This record gives sequence, C-alpha cells and structure tokens, in this order.
Amino acid sequence: MADIKVALVGYGFAGRLLHAPLIRATEGLELATVVSSRAADVHADLPDVAVAPDLATALSAPDIGLVVIATPNALHAEQAHAALDAGKPVVIDKPFTTTLEEAENIAEHARRAGLTVCVFQNRRWDAHILTAKALLDANRFGAVSDAILRYDRLRGTVPGRWHDLDIPGSGVWFNLGSHLVDQAIHLFGRPQTISAEFATQRPGAVNDDYFNVVLGYDRLRVVLHASMISPAPGPVIEIQGSHGAFVKYGQDTQEEMLKARRTPGDDGWGVDPVSGTFTAAEGEATLTPQLIICGPGHYRGFYEGMVAAIRGEAPAPVALEDSLLAMRLLDLAAKSAREGRRLTVEG
Repeated sequence: MADIKVALVGYGFAGRLLHAPLIRATEGLELATVVSSRAADVHADLPDVAVAPDLATALSAPDIGLVVIATPNALHAEQAHAALDAGKPVVIDKPFTTTLEEAENIAEHARRAGLTVCVFQNRRWDAHILTAKALLDANRFGAVSDAILRYDRLRGTVPGRWHDLDIPGSGVWFNLGSHLVDQAIHLFGRPQTISAEFATQRPGAVNDDYFNVVLGYDRLRVVLHASMISPAPGPVIEIQGSHGAFVKYGQDTQEEMLKARRTPGDDGWGVDPVSGTFTAAEGEATLTPQLIICGPGHYRGFYEGMVAAIRGEAPAPVALEDSLLAMRLLDLAAKSAREGRRLTVEG
C-alpha cells in the first residue's frame, strides 16, 4: 500500500522537534512537504523534503493525503478549514484552537466533508500515562478517590516564545494544561465540575504561568497542577484508590530524546529510567511499595493510529469528542479563574 504523503504546516519547535521526526519514523507516512518561510532551515534538516512558501501551495498538490498543522494556536482554525476545503484529513497540534466555538466549527466542517480531524495529544503516550491506564483497566486501584496530574518546571526566566506573549491561546494553561486536561479525560472521562486558580508568578510574565485546577466527579477529585518555578517538582502522576496507589516522579523521556535528535523507535526509545511505585492496600493496612517500570513511552503511536484511521482500519487515535470536551474544559477553567467559583461542566 502506498505511503500517505504529509504536508507539515509550520517548522517551529513543535514542527521541527516533534512532528517531523515522528512522521518520518512512522510506517505508512512520507513527509513530502513543509510549509515554511525558512526554506534554508528546513533543508538543513530535511534535504529531501519540498518546502512550500504558503499553505495554498501545499494544498494544491493532489497527492497530499494528510495535513499536519503545527503553527501558533491562533492560526489553527483558518488553516484547518482551508485543508478541509481542499479535501485533506487534518492533524492539529494541541490544544486544537483558541476557543470552543472555533473547535466546534472545525468539527462540523469535518463531519460535513467526511474527513478525519484529530488533535495531536502525544502525551497520552507518555510512559507513566500508558502505565496508569493499564493499571486502571486492570482495576488495580479499586474505587479511585483522588488523582494528581502535574507539570512542574524550573524556568524562572520567561523564554519569549509565542506561548509567552499576550495573544489568544497563549499562557501555561493552554500550553501545558491542554496536555493534562486530555490525560484526565483519557484516564477518567468527563468531569461534572471544574474550579481553577491561575497566577502570574515570574518577573516579566504577561499571562498565566501557574495553575491549579480541580475536576470533580462523583467521589473522585482530579487535580491538574503546573508551576514554572519548582526546584523540586512533585510527582507527575499520583492516583489513590481503595485497593492501592500509584506514584511516579519524573517526566516522560521522549521529548528530551527528540531534542537530542534521537530517532523514534531506536533501541532504548521511550525508556524511563525512573520507576514508579504501586502501594497495595488491604483494608486499612498497606503493603510494601513495589517498583513499577513505566512504559516505554510511544509517541509514534499517535501517527500509527492516524495511518489506520485514514485507511479506514480504525477510529482516530484521539476521539474528536474528547478534543471538544478538552476545549470546553480549557475555556471553563479560564472562566472559573476569572470569576473565582466552581462551574458545572455541561454539554
């Protein structure tokens, strides 16, 4: 079966370090075109890939079978509609768009056109998330009472990338919070309520760089937390249940491997050197914590799922309904933080 030719729109951090290497490492995909105004930068990394000066030029190629949008969030909606108008399936880098309304319009456009739109939520394939999902599916926790998903960093200086500017879709909540929201949906489903607190803590920051968000379920509470000034980051995941608890420190290794220009799928790819622990409980007694080797992580799994979806062999790797719910939660959290109150998740 012929490979699906891919046009990658944008060659900044996400395009260059995440999408391009994952696409090129996925069987069934061929990175044919990159849309960028910096042709020399693209060709320095990818001498065999064509560079288009604009999206319209890339969309005019009849053999392009997938468009991947890795541009700033405020451009996602316009570019997604253009790709759908051209009859192309679309991958959109998280967090989908800047508003729920934009996301719903894209989803409706995709349904009318009979085309796949999928949001790139690679961190479902983090080593600790794959492990936590397996533990949940095996009912190792019993009744889950509370969980924490955390993204702490020590970055006291504001980098000055577009995520740090005062523009739609910027800030740590939309950047890192979109990962944690999707992980919560993936692990625990739709919450009933949401309450949020945002803060701007670093000198020179113009938007949120701290958040603490609580998702309410029947008895379960899931906390999503991020801080950019954490010398000692907390566990990336903690799940507490009546039959046991899972705790893991240390972020997934795949992004750092990609930054080091390692090839997805090579020996040692996605291996996490930091084990998690599972502490079983029997009544009110706990057993000796057991080490759990997480993963390995598998970001390439997202694009393997896209190949199957485009060929009609499987649903999209991230359901569109999940991505619309994530956008609803991103919007509601911002409203909750502004108004200082807990909100109901409707719809």
